[in-house]
Amino acid sequence: MKDELEVKIIRALNENARKSFRVIAKEIGTSVQAVIQRVKKLEEAGAIKGYIPVLDNEYFGFGLTAVIGFRITHGKLIETQESIAKDPHVVTVFDVTGEWDSIAIGHFKDREDLNEFIKKVLHSQKNVDRTVTHIVLNVVKNEHRIVI
Repeated sequence: MKDELEVKIIRALNENARKSFRVIAKEIGTSVQAVIQRVKKLEEAGAIKGYIPVLDNEYFGFGLTAVIGFRITHGKLIETQESIAKDPHVVTVFDVTGEWDSIAIGHFKDREDLNEFIKKVLHSQKNVDRTVTHIVLNVVKNEHRIVI
């Protein structure tokens, strides 16, 4: 159960996870020890799963992002999703409701790279029945945090 102190700490970490505990404590008006203990508690509870840098995909040569929906047959949903998730292009796999069984988000160098992924990874899965691919034209918002 989150409390006001946890919310303040998480908000501070969401702004910049590299902030020192001393800076966070000063910003939210508590002791450094209180911040350290609360962060440790959140990590042990699995509420904080890790710390990663937010990268610019284009800088690393992955200027194309695609959102791909796919249908999975023969009751092999989990196995197929896990197999697709192993590909390094794929950053997200969702199990969803609606017309598609699953949605994957991936980053690709260019159309050729995306085309190869669709043909060699997705369509090579014997349980993938159909796919639909949406190419992202512009990113309006893409945050990896929850609002608390």
